[in-house]
Order: sequence, then C-alpha cells, then structure tokens
Amino acid sequence: MTGLVAGLLAALLLSACGGSDESAGSPEPSPSIRTLTPIALPPPPPPTGKLLADMRQSSRDAAAGRMEVWIDNDTAHEIRPRRIVYSDPRYRTTLPGTRLRPIPSQSERGYPLYLPARPACDHPHGRGTVTVTYGGRTRTIPVADETDVAGRYTSARCLELAIARVADLRWSDDVPWDGEQGSDSTLTLLVTPTGKPGPTLRIDTVSGTPVLSPVGSDVWRPDVTVHGTDRPRQVALPLKPTRCDAHAFAESGGATAFKINLHLGGRPGQITLRMSTDGAAAALRYAKKSCGRLLTVG
Repeated sequence: MTGLVAGLLAALLLSACGGSDESAGSPEPSPSIRTLTPIALPPPPPPTGKLLADMRQSSRDAAAGRMEVWIDNDTAHEIRPRRIVYSDPRYRTTLPGTRLRPIPSQSERGYPLYLPARPACDHPHGRGTVTVTYGGRTRTIPVADETDVAGRYTSARCLELAIARVADLRWSDDVPWDGEQGSDSTLTLLVTPTGKPGPTLRIDTVSGTPVLSPVGSDVWRPDVTVHGTDRPRQVALPLKPTRCDAHAFAESGGATAFKINLHLGGRPGQITLRMSTDGAAAALRYAKKSCGRLLTVG
C-alpha cells in the first residue's frame, strides 16, 4: 500500500511540473553571438599637389551683384592667398577676389568677385582663369563653370544695356495697401523711353516670386510694346501674397526680383528686374499686413 501511494504522488508531481503550456517545450531563441565588424574605409588619396577652381553663385550672391570663385587646395600644406585675380575675356577688366583667408590642405574656400557693370558685350564667349599668389608663388588655373555663372551674367547684363538704349525699366516704390487683411495691391512698372529711335521692345510676361504673385493668373501678361520715341507710361500689375507662411518670408532673398520675358528687335530674352531697397521694403510690408498672422510650417 505504501508503495502504491508513493507511486501516485510521484505521478502527480510529474504531471504538475509538465503543465499545459504548449510553448514550454519550444526552444527559446538563442541570443545572437555574431558581432558585425565595420568595414574600414580606404584612406583618402594623397594630395595631388594641384589647385583647382570652380565658379558658384547663390541667390544672395546674385542679389548682391557678385559670384564666388572656389579654390580647392589639393596640396599637402595650408596656403595663404595674398592676392586672387579672376580674368575673363567677357569682362573688360580683371576682378579681384575679396575676403582673402587661408585654405587648409585638401580643403576649399570661396572668394567673392563683384561683377562689372559693363561686361565686354562684343566678346560674349570665353573661359575664365584665376591667378592665386601665395607664399612667394603665383599660379594661374582654369575655372570650371558648370552652370555658366559668368556667361549667364554677361548675356543678361548685355541685354539690360541694350534695353536701356530703348527705355528705362524700373519698379515704383509705391505698393499701396487699403488696410484690409487679404486685400490685393498693385505692382507698378515704370517705363521711360529714351526719346531715341531704335529696336522695338515688347514686354510679354512677368513672373511672380515665392512671396509676391499675380492676381488671377500664373504670370502677368502686360503685352506692352515700347518704342524709344514713345511717352513714359505706367504698367499696373495686380498683386497678392503668394503664401502666408513664415518660411517664405524668412527665405525672401529673391522676393522682389521679378523675371521679365520680352522681345527686343524681334529676339526673345529674359531679364531679372529687382525693386529698390525702399520698394522692396514696401512690397514685403504690404504682403505681411495682407497675410495677417504668418503660419509656421513645422
């Protein structure tokens, strides 16, 4: 009898230990014991001993009437430029680099060049070089210009000079506001002919900006024809804020620079006509007041 009881107790204990959890018999996943070793990057190549240069221009550079020549110092030592001069057959004079400062080894620095008011319009093609004087040495190197900064400026400025022989184009500093939030305004183009005969100027379209836009259209279409012997005129363009968020106003470097598509003597072209400092302030003041509270885009 005692043996039977002991056997039953042992069977009950084994049954209790086994339980009814089917997952108890499943093997637990073992933690990974593999460690990934980062792949070592190859060492940077040794300096070539060369200086390289390329041309760049930001929207702020364009607004300030400049471009930047960037010099890459691919030598083993820092260089300290004492003089930087940009030469280009499209410009009548050389352009001195400004904000001179050292260039560490295998690093690059940009140096502003202020653009000339009168490029060589009779020599619209070419390629620029930059001459760098440092440490008793002088090097002249070609300047890469993938976006054709120097060429685009030359073309645009020469077109502006040709237009100026027919008429002076500028924006009025007056940008009215009636005091009502959400109201429109007027951007006024002042056209003052020179009084001299010459090619016909036709103003086709004017594009808006990230802050200021035409009312009821994607672009303004003034369709104005101007002769040098015409009377002065004002071209009114209905104006509204493009969007009312703080980001648009914070990034408003080109907010009052309007692109004008035109024909001069039958040939198409495009210029960027900027408002004066006072006019730009008035236009931005109108846009902010018309918007009311600016939205913050998160």
